[in-house]
Amino acid sequence: MKVAVCVKQIPDPASPYELDPSTHNLVRPNEQVLDDTDRYGVEVGLQIAGDTEGTVTLISMGPSGNLNGIRQALAMGADGAILIDDEALKGSDSLTTARILAAAIATESFDIVIAGTESTDGYSGILPQQLAELLDVPALTYAKKIDVDGSTVRINRQTTTGFDTVEAPTPVVVSVTAGVVEPRYPTFKGIMDAKKKPVDTRTVSDLGVDIKVDQRIVMVVPAPSRSGGEVVIDEGDGHQKIVAMLEQAKVI
Repeated sequence: MKVAVCVKQIPDPASPYELDPSTHNLVRPNEQVLDDTDRYGVEVGLQIAGDTEGTVTLISMGPSGNLNGIRQALAMGADGAILIDDEALKGSDSLTTARILAAAIATESFDIVIAGTESTDGYSGILPQQLAELLDVPALTYAKKIDVDGSTVRINRQTTTGFDTVEAPTPVVVSVTAGVVEPRYPTFKGIMDAKKKPVDTRTVSDLGVDIKVDQRIVMVVPAPSRSGGEVVIDEGDGHQKIVAMLEQAKVI
């Protein structure tokens, strides 16, 4: 079974980041890492490919940099990667990103496309659904467990009260939660092998997609700092003060 896993290279969250003063866009350094949420998708893809004697191809969009983030996913065991790197895509919104990823995926005819629920540098949370719509395939979202039986994919979809059991035939797009599996750590052999695995870098013109990026960030405002809480000294009436606070907040 051919599995595609959407991954993203992001600036290291442990390092200070910068915004371009003219566009307010995030400045992406040459040194980037694999988005931590994508490690779960890569692991799911590897397990499915292992059970079905299939392959795993990474699909990514963004500046190549030194490819450290892509190599991290390849070191886990993915077979290769397709990276769309084009200056024309700078500042793309979620829909433009989905169109580019869908075009790249469509050239390879995958059975299952796996993505995280959202990236940690964007948090739109809608790309997997947009991707499924553009590919005209079912979307199985918020998967906390995945089973593949022949050409049927069945998931436990996480909800606020538990989970729903949902299934669909392949081809299908599946978005996974952080609790779906425990990602493996790359071995030394995997890290060395990753340097030899193919990374096919493409541009917008290679995909034949007509795009126009016109999204603009007009203002960035720092988040307000958190103020200190109120200290309540319990002199035997602490419970009454708590109840009064809850009533004032209209919680009770």
